[in-house]
Amino acid sequence: MHKGLSSLGMAMRAGKLVTGDEIVLKAVRKGEVHLVIIAGDASPNTKKKFQDKCSTYGVELAEAFDRNQLGKAIGKLDRVVLAVTDAKFGKMIAGHLNQNSEVDHIEQTTGQQGQ
Repeated sequence: MHKGLSSLGMAMRAGKLVTGDEIVLKAVRKGEVHLVIIAGDASPNTKKKFQDKCSTYGVELAEAFDRNQLGKAIGKLDRVVLAVTDAKFGKMIAGHLNQNSEVDHIEQTTGQQGQ
């Protein structure tokens, strides 16, 4: 298994991950998110919605894997969007994703990341 996926599983078990469109959007607005991961097979509208929201709130966004891989990594059914709510997990997972050729797009924005 890819290190990024296994790290997502660890974050889920540690309670440092949220999933689902509305839950992730709410957490981003509250400043509780350090990294958002969106599935490569998400709809264009969903991708744009999260790109816009993450850009506005200064949250790093990565597009990686597909909905099946993301769901499987965290022990759930298909997942289109995940958010990491812990800074250390977020940094670790982003590092793994940066090394991964499957990542299509990493958007680094400046904001309140250095907490």
